Amino acid sequence: GLDHQIEQDGRNLSGGQRQRVTIARALARDPEILILDDAASALDFATDSRLRKSLRKYSGRMTVFIVSQRVSAVRDCDKIIVLSNGHMAGIGTHKELLLGCPEYREICETQMTKEEVERDENA
Repeated sequence: GLDHQIEQDGRNLSGGQRQRVTIARALARDPEILILDDAASALDFATDSRLRKSLRKYSGRMTVFIVSQRVSAVRDCDKIIVLSNGHMAGIGTHKELLLGCPEYREICETQMTKEEVERDENA
């Protein structure tokens, strides 16, 4: 399977494949700061999960900013900033925001099961 040629600008790759190549290229440079702006939007949930797990290996060497609409992409972050109508609605950990930021809780309730939300707020 290594005989596959990639066209210029990756035109023959899927959106998810292009995202994975872009992230791999960024990580290969071993940056001090990595900004992932909706980096998992074209990834399936399993690949997104593996990406987040891999990023944890770099946590001591690199500052990572993740911009995402997916709770699963940010729930393990040290700090989460919630924006609503262009203003900061909350800042904190996943649990802190579940307990104290109605906007974040509402997002979580649309993306997670009731049991997951309850488990996370009681953890």
